[in-house]
Amino acid sequence: MNSQKIENLMIPLADYATVSEDATLYEAVLALEESQKKFDANRYPQRAVLVLDARGDVVGKIGQTEVLRSLEPKYETFLARESLAHTGMTRAFMKSLMEKYNLWGGAMHDICKKAGAQRVPDFMHVPSDGETIDVEATLDHAIHQLVVGGYQSLLVRRKTDIVGILRLTDVFAAITASIKACAL
Repeated sequence: MNSQKIENLMIPLADYATVSEDATLYEAVLALEESQKKFDANRYPQRAVLVLDARGDVVGKIGQTEVLRSLEPKYETFLARESLAHTGMTRAFMKSLMEKYNLWGGAMHDICKKAGAQRVPDFMHVPSDGETIDVEATLDHAIHQLVVGGYQSLLVRRKTDIVGILRLTDVFAAITASIKACAL
């Protein structure tokens, strides 16, 4: 298993939803929907959009959480990107934050206007070096990075170029297929 290359599991950049860095949230949602229509029906649907600069290089990623956070800008007043994500907050504490900062109080109002006005660089996630993996890496290395980093995906690079994306769902499917192939 550890010699299996991730290149066989990754989704090539050309097959993934992308937008330019000057796109809006609305355009990113449309790009994701269009990409899902063309995507292999036997694979788990895409849930993110990669952001490309003018040269076509990946400079960011927009996942479901980034979309939701972009619709309520007050999150940025107290929530650093990773600071509270996995701290074991209670429901009561989360409710108190919602009330204190009036989160989502009117955020759904004029959602169309917000989606057209929100620019991708304002809410995209800029991947760290830990969120990339070399195309020649083995599956065991990818699993280690996904688990330790708590990532949903890794950008796959060949030298300095991003050539695809390796999703946790595809790694999990490969692992479960290997488990089912065991003759117990």
